[in-house]
Amino acid sequence: MAIAADWIMKEKNMSLDRKEQEAKLVARELMSILNDSHMDMEFELPFRTFIGGTENKLTLREIKERLQKVYCGSIGVEYMHVHDIDCLQFIRERMETPGAFDKTAERKKLIMRRLTKAVFLEKYFATKWPAEKRFGLEGGESLIVMLEEIVDASTELGVESIAMAMPHRGRLNVLINVCRKQLTDVFAHFRPMEPKEEGSGDIKYHLGTYIHRFIRRTNRYIKVSMCCNPSHLEVVTPVVVGKARAEQFWRGDVNGDKAMAIVMHGDAAFAGQGVVYETAHIGQLPHFSTHGTIHIVVNNQIGYTTDPRFARSSPYCTDVAKCVDAPVFHVNGDDAEAVAHAARIAIQYRCRFKKDVILDLVCYRRFGHSEEDEPMFTQPFMYKKIKTMQTVDKIYAEKVKGEGVVTDAEIKGWEKEYTDTLNKHFELAKKVTKLSIMDWIDTPWTGFFESRDPKKIEETGISETSVMTIANHFCKAPDPWGFELHKGLGRILANREKMVKDGIADWAMGEALAYGSLLRDHIHVRLTGEDVERGTMAHRHHVYHHQGVDGATYRVFDTVYPDQAKYSLHNSSLSEFGVLGFETGYSYFSPHQLSIWEAQYGDFADTAQPVFDTFTCNGESKWICQSGIVVALPHGIDGAGPEHSSARVERYLTQCDDHEENLPDLDDPLMVLKQLKAANWIVCNVTNPANYFHLLRRQIALPFRKPLILFTPKVGLKHPYYRSPFKDFLPGTCFRRAIPEDGPASKKPDCVRKLIFCSGKVSITIDELRKEKKLEDKIAMCRIEQLYPFPYDIVLKEFCKYSKAIVAYCQEEHRNQGPWLFCKVRMENLFGKKIECISRPPSSASATGIKWIHGKELNALKEAIIKF
Repeated sequence: MAIAADWIMKEKNMSLDRKEQEAKLVARELMSILNDSHMDMEFELPFRTFIGGTENKLTLREIKERLQKVYCGSIGVEYMHVHDIDCLQFIRERMETPGAFDKTAERKKLIMRRLTKAVFLEKYFATKWPAEKRFGLEGGESLIVMLEEIVDASTELGVESIAMAMPHRGRLNVLINVCRKQLTDVFAHFRPMEPKEEGSGDIKYHLGTYIHRFIRRTNRYIKVSMCCNPSHLEVVTPVVVGKARAEQFWRGDVNGDKAMAIVMHGDAAFAGQGVVYETAHIGQLPHFSTHGTIHIVVNNQIGYTTDPRFARSSPYCTDVAKCVDAPVFHVNGDDAEAVAHAARIAIQYRCRFKKDVILDLVCYRRFGHSEEDEPMFTQPFMYKKIKTMQTVDKIYAEKVKGEGVVTDAEIKGWEKEYTDTLNKHFELAKKVTKLSIMDWIDTPWTGFFESRDPKKIEETGISETSVMTIANHFCKAPDPWGFELHKGLGRILANREKMVKDGIADWAMGEALAYGSLLRDHIHVRLTGEDVERGTMAHRHHVYHHQGVDGATYRVFDTVYPDQAKYSLHNSSLSEFGVLGFETGYSYFSPHQLSIWEAQYGDFADTAQPVFDTFTCNGESKWICQSGIVVALPHGIDGAGPEHSSARVERYLTQCDDHEENLPDLDDPLMVLKQLKAANWIVCNVTNPANYFHLLRRQIALPFRKPLILFTPKVGLKHPYYRSPFKDFLPGTCFRRAIPEDGPASKKPDCVRKLIFCSGKVSITIDELRKEKKLEDKIAMCRIEQLYPFPYDIVLKEFCKYSKAIVAYCQEEHRNQGPWLFCKVRMENLFGKKIECISRPPSSASATGIKWIHGKELNALKEAIIKF
């Protein structure tokens, strides 16, 4: 007999009382309404419920009581939106089966001990450093029980590595009690001390760590790492997911059985930050999936001071997760056993179905936003209630003592034992004299730095045989009998073949030679972004699509060499923040890979700015966390309007940690390497395919890793000016930080009337204009390919060579934008004289969208170039 039941929760005031909710049963059977007279009538249970256990019939009264106990207690589970019926049944079985919530005496003692450590650690912090910000976990200490349960269960299920990320609240507690960070290191960080290493460092509740933990209960090891994270909260969310994906790749863990990610969130941030959605929505994409991430929301029921009714439009802070079919377990943070049960279901679900799952730990914040904040200013009624509430260890202690599981003496013994441990490490911390940032690194590159010569950049040129092997492969079409190629691609391949015969490389060929040679050298190359397989400007074409079979593709660089490394070239979702964060995390895992994110247009990176600000430009300085990621930003003012022109070169140059008055020792043979070593990142605007080739290979040839911000051409992708002979790729050649004048003007430097320094596509305009005006011997041009670190030595040589010439810096960008302001002060300090600026006039927009104005500006720019 089928039964349909709706559970209607009665509205109650938003107090912090966590009592079981009374429910009203509305049920209909054979079109007749069931009422109290039917409560003792037996009904056959449907096969999709587990509330009967071994019984297949129950009275209506028993059905109601069992369902109410399961679904109206300390766990509220949302899973009916999940489409997969197996997933639904999996959750039902672990929620509804009689006795599912029962815990052994041993497990209860373990929970009690974990709560004791969590609560007493926060009390110790508050006692020893009452005026220090630490963003404690008070009110949400059962998070430690949740995480420890997940770690325990993970080892049972075969997981060998967990990458974690979380905001600052509760981080110190998690670092110590879950990640097993040494108490001495944490306590020492509360004191002002000189650091051992260079760099800015970071505040203690932003730092990370890693450890190989031995889990006694399962007799297995598991690696647990915590990613460093700034106070920009959710910016770490895609980073840790990307890092987990990279670990799965390097482990050969194709199903995510061995490595996984846990991301912790605040309730306000989970609902309010768009990158949460961006990250969740790439979670099941084939080339971005980590095969399920566990998301834990530490739900304080308030943001900084903002109530939920003003912070989100949806009923629950977790509602965004429903769009990706993730079940949500809301659990009362004051019911430690329910917390442990929900955690165990979540990790089992993730490992079984390889999908995301959400744990919503409904708790509170015992103090204000920080320990020095006064929450009564804005939430007086809430905090009057909070002041009356017992800590979770006391609540659970009363429960287990009442059950006879533990005695008061045992609990007191555990409390004393942990307090003694805290005191011991507090005394040890007093002996620490210097602060070590290295102690907090979250992803060590074991053996990498020791295996490299710190004073050498390895060879980036390749043999002629390699050049021809890769180039010919790039021109070769798949067999026509098995693959129908687009006619336009046939013409492109024919043009490439002609270039190879002529010994010339365009931009696409230069890139292909870089990737192919790195793959040959067993360097894993990963390139992602919107439309990267073809290339936004249709120049790359590394994936061919069969014109007669839907979904059939030919991946060009998968088969260059039989024993090559993996080439992961993948179109991404229309996301910048999420995908760049993902690739940043991916790049952190190993130095033996080239990770590249390419924006569709350079200005698209604007929506990913938090990643640049918090990880890319200063991750090494704050956390000793190196990354060799390449960020490719198409750039060029060519009439495409204000939003498809400028990659905002000036934005990245202002984030370079360089003192414009400190010139390097130009006679030092290691100057170039020292400049790169000291730089926070590298900023380049390259105009030459061979230079592009060497720059990409230099990312791997360096004895360290630095992020590369690379402004790539649009017009130049197919322009004849952007060509290089094959000889410029051979051994003995290298990346040219600046390209001096090598035309007629270089033969008679005393006759040169104007020396123009420039960077990027404007060099085409200068070159074409001086040819048109017959001024090739009167105007010398030096292209600055590497804007930072600045190539002082080459620039000075060019300045001295053309000592009688007017010196100018030319850019196509507006005067208040582009590289001008960065280059101006360095060049004037170097030369000891003012230099002229040739540019578009100042503007708030990056470019005009009106063709007439664009033409007018271009004509004015040309006039200024040839003006003496």
